Amino acid sequence: MDIIASLKSKKECNKVVIYVNFHYICIMQREREILYYKNYFIDFFMSLDDNARKKVAYVLDMLKTQERLNIKFVKLIREGIYELRASHNGNIYRAFFIFDDGNIVMLFNGFQKKTQKTPDSEIEKALKLKNEYYASKP
Repeated sequence: MDIIASLKSKKECNKVVIYVNFHYICIMQREREILYYKNYFIDFFMSLDDNARKKVAYVLDMLKTQERLNIKFVKLIREGIYELRASHNGNIYRAFFIFDDGNIVMLFNGFQKKTQKTPDSEIEKALKLKNEYYASKP
């Protein structure tokens, strides 16, 4: 599936987002739409090899369509920033996103994780991009 083409959908979730018991929960009426802030995530996604891209696309598809995802795939980091989590061939990939009006907004280009803890510098970049995103909205 071409993940970029799948973003053309005009469906949205207009219910509440809750984080409980290590699971992401969103009461949804329809499939969520994925939006990109600038090209950060797209550049990261296109830099991955085909199999890693398929794994990230798989997790994004789950995020679009499922009410609940295990912490293995999505984790609340802080201040409304979530981490999309995918692994392939021993490599761990992360990308930050937020929810805005029920849609998923991919904020940051993502990175390949090399340590157990998500680097604070990556979180700070995501917070900065989140603020830029909201400042740029009409």
